[in-house]
Amino acid sequence: MKIIVRICRFLVGVLFIFSGFVKADDPLGFTYKLQEYFAKEALNIPWLNGLALPLAIAIPIVEMVLGLMIFIGARKKITLWLLLLTILFFSFLTLYTALYNKVTECGCFGDAIPMTAWASFGKNMVLLVLILILFAGRSYINPAFRKGTEGTAILLFTAVSFIFSLYCYNYLPVIDFRPYKVGTDMKQAMKGIPEIDKYYYTYQNKTTGVKKEFETAPDSNGWKYVSYRTVTIKKGIDPVDFNINSLSDENVTDSILNIPGYTLLLISVHLKEWGGGREVMHKINELAQQCRNNNIGFICLTNSGEDEIAAFTKAYNPQFQFFNTDEVVLKTMIRSNPGLILMKNAVIIADWHFHSIPDYNKLKQAYFHTT
Repeated sequence: MKIIVRICRFLVGVLFIFSGFVKADDPLGFTYKLQEYFAKEALNIPWLNGLALPLAIAIPIVEMVLGLMIFIGARKKITLWLLLLTILFFSFLTLYTALYNKVTECGCFGDAIPMTAWASFGKNMVLLVLILILFAGRSYINPAFRKGTEGTAILLFTAVSFIFSLYCYNYLPVIDFRPYKVGTDMKQAMKGIPEIDKYYYTYQNKTTGVKKEFETAPDSNGWKYVSYRTVTIKKGIDPVDFNINSLSDENVTDSILNIPGYTLLLISVHLKEWGGGREVMHKINELAQQCRNNNIGFICLTNSGEDEIAAFTKAYNPQFQFFNTDEVVLKTMIRSNPGLILMKNAVIIADWHFHSIPDYNKLKQAYFHTT
C-alpha cells in the first residue's frame, strides 16, 4: 500500500502542477475559456464574466500549489480535502458540458493538449480514483520537510506561480501552444496536414478457412476478402480557419499572404477594448508610417464593425488600413489587444504584446536588414 500511495501522490501532484502550469502560461486564453463556460448557452452565468481574468489567474495557482503540497506531503488533511473538492467540481463541470455539448473543448490542459469534454471527464474520474486511494492510505503520507521549511516552500512556490502568470498576461505566453505560434507557415496552416494511415486487410483462405491479415491484397485467387482495419501512423493537423476580408466584405486573404517580404499584422479583436491608450497608439502610428515609407506592409485585423472603426479613427487617427477577421481567430492569434505579429512570406517570425512593441529601428536591426 505504501508504494501505491507514493505512485498516486506522484501522479496526482504532477497532473495538478502540469494542468495549472499550462493555464498559468496562458491566462488570457484561459479567461476566454471561462467566458465560454459562463455564457448563456453553457452555464448561463454571464454575470461572472467580470471575474473571468482573476479566476483565470487564481485557479491555475491553486492547482499548482495543491499539486506541490500532495507531492511533498504537506498538510495532508486539508490538501486531500481540497484535492477532492477540486476534482469533484471539475468532474461536475465537464460532465455537464459533455452531456449537453455546451463547450466542445474543456481547456483543462489549455492549448497544450486539447481535450473533449468526455475525455476530460474520463481524466477526472481517474484522478478521483487516485485521490480516493490517497484518502484510504493517508497514514502513509509523511511530510518531506519540517513545518517551517514546508511553509516557506509553499509561499515561495505560490509567489513564483503568481509572478509567472502575471508575466505571461503582460508579455505573452512563455511557451506558445497556439496554432499561430512563431514559425507557423500561414499558407501551410490553412491547408492542414493530412493524417497518415496504414491499412490492414483480412482475407480467408477458400480451401482451409484460415483467416490471415495482409498489408496488400494477396496475389492468389484462393483468398476471400473479409474485412480491413485502419491504424493511424501519424495524426494530422486540421487546417486553421483564417480569412481576411476588406471592410467591403471582399476576401483578400491570398492577397495579404502573398505579399513578398515582411508584413506587420496589428491585431485588435475589438477596438473599443484597445489596451495601452494613446501612448501605445502613438508608438504604433509612428511604426506604421515608417513601415509605409520603407515599403513594409502594415495592416490591422479586427472584428470591430464600421461604427466602432469610425469612432476609433476619429479618436486616434490611425495610420494603417483596417480589415475584418473572425473574433475567435484573432483571440487565438495573439494574447494581446492590441498585439503585433511579424510575417515574412506568410511565415510568422515574431510577435509582441502591446507592452513591448518595438520601434522601427529595432525591427530593422533584427529583421529588415536582411531584405
